[in-house]
Amino acid sequence: MTGTGQIALLDYEMSNLRSVEKALERLGARVKVARSLAEAAGALAVVLPGVGHFGEAMRRVRAHGLDRVVAEAVDAGTPVLGICVGIQLLFESSDEAPGVAGLGLLPGHVRRLPASGPDGVVRKLPQIGWNTVTWAPGAPLAPLDPNPLTSTYYFVHSFACEPDDPDHVLGTAVYGDTFCAVAGRPGLLGVQFHAEKSSSAGLGLLASWLGTVQPAIAA
Repeated sequence: MTGTGQIALLDYEMSNLRSVEKALERLGARVKVARSLAEAAGALAVVLPGVGHFGEAMRRVRAHGLDRVVAEAVDAGTPVLGICVGIQLLFESSDEAPGVAGLGLLPGHVRRLPASGPDGVVRKLPQIGWNTVTWAPGAPLAPLDPNPLTSTYYFVHSFACEPDDPDHVLGTAVYGDTFCAVAGRPGLLGVQFHAEKSSSAGLGLLASWLGTVQPAIAA
């Protein structure tokens, strides 16, 4: 993808689109809502948000041709960010929709969060609320000074990704047991939490990601 100076925010009618758009614009990004491959053409970066069911999300992504948008962006080295269900779609499959293939851009599976962890306490699903991420050393989206103030984000989910490659786990959180909260590889990143709803910590993370696509930031 060659530059239009815009970030393509993918719309398959299952996402918290306006909140993500407003957060990115607040940080100075030029955002184009894209519902097709043609509308995303030329974007300098791609955001794949999402809420709801993995299987239905993948059906709609494919129906709009947005699977090609993400795959071609990754192939071209265009930065891609998945948010909430968006990170799950980057993987190969999910407990939530057996037999439905994900985008397969990160090897691994999406599993239901355990109802209880080593402490034996039974927790409600979905997890709804604030949780603190422990960042892997050198993780690309980690704040400069990781601490509870800068690393606590808003989660709403019953499933979490399990990357096959431990190096793809960039951050973890605990809800009953430890789960992957941030995953990725160079140019392809995903967060399980809603960065756009996570106050200053979420805006800080989005700003860090935008820093990798500086030409998309308005002067």
